This record gives sequence, C-alpha cells and structure tokens, in this order.
Amino acid sequence: MSFDTILIANRGEIAARIIRTARDMGYRTVAVYTEPDAGAAHMLGADVAVPLGAARAYLDGDAIIAAAHRAGAQAVHPGYGFLSENPAFARACAEAGLVFIGPPASAMELMGSKGAAKAAMAAAGVPCLPGYQGADQTDAVLQAEGGRVGFPLMVKASAGGGGKGMRLVHAADDLPEALARARSEAEKSFGDGTLILERALIRPRHVEIQVFADGHGNVIHLGERDCSVQRRHQKVVEEAPSPAVDAELRARMGAAAVDAALACGYVGAGTVEFLLDEGGDFFFLEMNTRLQVEHPVTEAITGLDLVEWQIRVARGEALPLRQDQVVLTGHAIEVRLYAEDPAQGYLPQAGRLLRWRPAPGLRVDHALAEGQAVSADYDPMLAKIIAHGPDRETARRRLIAGLDGTQVLGLATNRAFLAAVLRHEGFAAGNATTGFLEQEFAGDASLAPSAPDPVALGLAAFLFAARGTDPFAPRFGWSNGPRPLHRFRLAQGDGVHDVALRFAPGPVVALADGIRVSVTALRDDLCHFQAEGLASAMPFAFEGDTLHLDGLALRDVTLAPPQAAQAGGDGRLLAPMAGAVVSVGVQPGARVERGQVIAVLEAMKMEHPLKAGVAGRLAALAVQAGQQVKARQLIAEIEPENAGQEET
Repeated sequence: MSFDTILIANRGEIAARIIRTARDMGYRTVAVYTEPDAGAAHMLGADVAVPLGAARAYLDGDAIIAAAHRAGAQAVHPGYGFLSENPAFARACAEAGLVFIGPPASAMELMGSKGAAKAAMAAAGVPCLPGYQGADQTDAVLQAEGGRVGFPLMVKASAGGGGKGMRLVHAADDLPEALARARSEAEKSFGDGTLILERALIRPRHVEIQVFADGHGNVIHLGERDCSVQRRHQKVVEEAPSPAVDAELRARMGAAAVDAALACGYVGAGTVEFLLDEGGDFFFLEMNTRLQVEHPVTEAITGLDLVEWQIRVARGEALPLRQDQVVLTGHAIEVRLYAEDPAQGYLPQAGRLLRWRPAPGLRVDHALAEGQAVSADYDPMLAKIIAHGPDRETARRRLIAGLDGTQVLGLATNRAFLAAVLRHEGFAAGNATTGFLEQEFAGDASLAPSAPDPVALGLAAFLFAARGTDPFAPRFGWSNGPRPLHRFRLAQGDGVHDVALRFAPGPVVALADGIRVSVTALRDDLCHFQAEGLASAMPFAFEGDTLHLDGLALRDVTLAPPQAAQAGGDGRLLAPMAGAVVSVGVQPGARVERGQVIAVLEAMKMEHPLKAGVAGRLAALAVQAGQQVKARQLIAEIEPENAGQEET
C-alpha cells in the first residue's frame, strides 16, 4: 500500500495538524475547502488545495474522491467529524483505488451503530449497561422499554456521537418529547433517526482508552484519558492519565478495550469509551473509530505521534511498540476553546476574529488567523490548548497561566470560563464527574453577565476618545489650574456606564466608579496603563463602532450599543444567533406561558429552543419553519399580560 500524496478530508485545526505530521514524514499534502473556508489556514498550509463548493461539501464523499484524483493523491485521511466514521465513504475510497487512513469499513459499520456495538461488546465479555437497542423504533415500544429499563434514562442516537441526538430523561412523562428531539437531531446530524436507550449513571466519570491495531494482528492500548468535564455531552476538558485510575484499574480497562478492538477486527487508531462509577466498575459506552479531538494529551504523556502511527499502519507496517514498551510520563490537560457565550447557555458565536495571540509555552492546535470570519456553518471549536507537566498540579497551573495569557478578541469565547473550571477546588482535587459543570457552574456567578471592570471602562472611554487623534498631545493650552473633566457614556449589553477623562500633558487619567486609571502608552494594539499602584497592558481591537477589550478580572468585555435580551419584558423574542428555524410551535393569537417554546432554531449542528420571556398573547410571528435568520432578527412579539393597564 504505497502512497506519496495524502488528501486530508477535513478542515480547521485537525486538517492543519495532520498536514504538519504528513509533511514532516515527507508526504505531499492536499487540502480541500468550501466557500466559507476560502483562504483558511488549513488550505494555505497544504501543498495543493482543491475547492469543493458550498459549506456542506465536506460531507460530499464523491466530491472529495474526485478532488483526490484531480490532485494526484493516493491516500485519504478523514480527520474527525464529517466523513471520518462513514463506512460508505471508506468503501468508496477503496473502490476508487485510494488508501483510507482509518479502520476497515466493517469495523466502522459495527461500531457506528450503538445498538449493534453494544451487542457485540456484550458477546465479547466487555461490561455493558442495561438498555434497549432493538429494531422496533415506534414511540410506543421505546416508551415501554424505557419503563422497563427504568429512570434516569439516556436516549441516544444509534448512529451518532458528540452529544448530538442525546437526552437525559428523569421521568416517564418527559420521555415522549426527549424521543422527538433526539430523533430530529439525529436525522439532521447523521441521516439516521434510530435511537437506543440505556440506564443512566448519574455523575459517573467518563474514561476512555486509546487503542491502536495494525494489520498483523497486534493490538495495544496507550493508557486512558479522563473526559468527565462536559456540557451537553460535549467534552470541555480532557486529561491523561485519569486522577481516578490506578495501575490495576488501567490494566483492566485497557484489556477490555483491546478485547473490544479485537472483537470488531479493528485496524488503526480508535478510542473505547467507558463510564466509570465510584466503586471502580466500568461499562462500555461506545467506540470512536477515528482519531479523537483529545489525542494530544495521549501524545504528551507517551511521547508518540498518533497521526504518524496512523499513516504507518495504513501503509502496512506493524506497530512500533509492544504493550510492555508503552511508558506514560507526567500529566497532560487539554481544554477546548469555543466561540460560545457561557453566560448565555453556551450559545455558539459567529463573527470576525480581530486578535489571536496564544500564550507561549503550550501546545496550541489551531488553524486561526487574525481577520478571519468564524462561521455558523461549522462546529464552534476554535482551538485546543494543551499543557504538560511532571505532575497534574504543574500541568493545571501551566494551563491556567496559558489561558490567562491568551488574547482572543472579536467574538465571545469560553476562555475565562475554562480558566475558572481549572481553578475550581473540585477540579484541582481531581474529583470532577460528568455532572461537575451542571452541579458547580449552572448557577455560578462567574457565568452571569456582569458590569465590566472599572479599569476596563476607563480604558474603553480613553480608547474611544483617542481614535484618530494623538491622545497625549496638549489640548487646551497652558493652565495653572486642574484640567477639565470630559464625561463619556458607554453602553455595554443592556447597561450604560459613565466615565470621566482628564487630558493633560503626559498620561491621560480616566475615572470610573472611583477608580483612577492613568494611560501611559498605546503600542501594538496594547493599551499600557497604571491602576491602583500596578502597571499593566490590555489588548484591544475596534470593529466599526464596537470596541473589543480584553478585560481584567478574567472577563472579556465588549463595549457596544445596547442590545436587548433574547426575550425581555417587552415580549420581543430575538434570534440569539444565526441559524435555521426548525419548527414553530405557536400560531399568532394564541396565549403563551413564560418559558413556553415558541420556535426551535438549529445552529452549529445543535437545536436551540427559543422560549417566551413573558406570558401573554402571541401578537406576531415573524418567521416560518425552514427560514434562515440572522443574529438578533425578530422571531415573535408577545403582548404581555396586563399590557397597557394602569396599576391601581
């Protein structure tokens, strides 16, 4: 299986990461890109790039195979997501004479169906949770089986992963809606609405084993990763090794994972995922038949390049190590930097990246460039940031410092939230389970919108006043008295803030909420200042009339014209992001309750219910199912109860 040119059938940071290893190994690389990705870093980093067309063309296997032939590639690496776990695509590659750098289509097919995979794992002696994975998918049968399995219950898309098509159900009355939502999401994400049911473990750990197999019958594991810190079943923080796994448990879980790989005739890199309870019992969850997003932490503690291993196995080589030669050194932690707003229910964000300066000293996997647009067409993950140290505490501290030192402006991200998670005493103690974020951060004040730091407000007023001028030049001639104060009113979110500036030869003094800020210099989009006896600098960027300012106190502050809430007391319901209207649940004239779902919006592969902020009558409905909407576009208007009546 000889090849010298590899096409990467993916985008973003994983495409850039695969290109880096392939080129280091001496291979010619081919990128593919869609219209929203024209000029993207992964496209520019390859030797050759082939256009595919519209945004969803990454899912067009025929177009990708045609691109491979056009560019002279003999092998295809699918990365993760998109077609990486699509057995039909793997077979089509083989039929087209292309080497698929991944497992056999038969293994992908088996493990791609959660129901079939669970049956195969049970037959192989791998521990499994009780549940239902039958062919009868009628609501009546699923509801009856749900009652048999018992609650709490997990509804899952059989063909899916990444938290899509998944719902946790606590009571039988909630099961019908969970089935409908999970099936709808599964059909949109995977083209298959088949569901399975499993007994839910409340707050277990999510621990996965990295396995590797070659075409000569050798299968080994490379230790575990703990991926328990999740929201909406999407991993947020991953680490290796797990703080809950000792050598004896690692050996047992590793052996079960190897048995799973052998049972499906696996070849290449794969991940067997388990749920681990407090007593040390573990249960098969699923097998991901591809490279994982979190593979860098395994690379950090093993010193191996897993993409290099994938390529070597694909060209017929045996694994370079035996199980007893695998050595785990130190500890590694990875966080996923998302374009999302944790304070608004982790809503995905789209916009332009105005400033991107990762902190030095860490591994940062990304394909970002300043000025690029972050589209709502794709997953909102921007980058993966990884720290490695001789022990867990060192890795944790390094990652916190790296997040604090990373500059990302232009759209809301979860950067400050990630640092808060790493600082939390529960995470620091290694006690996080899958319920950690829901339990510790769902109502946490760090997620709630808050007023900007007074220092940030003072700097913002200065920066607005300084646009197009020399802010340090004398402005008012000679005076032996105090310089006059010039007052500014700044809008941020729904709040308005008053700041006073005093211009004088030398530093400009800003006064906000009683805090005195002396601005000393502007250099390289950094505002240098002194406040409360400390000298520091803050990055900033303008986008039209909006100032993006990296706030102190670990807050990203955007100072812009006031914006209404998604559904405020005035009854106006606005789209929180760009997307497509999936369904509309209420007709004009109907009475609605506060919190009732008015419409469902699909954006970045997830469905988001839009709920009424007030009770009243639906006076107007401005959208219909299937319609594309922009961020902050009017969805509906609700006439609040007692509107227009005078209080008595």
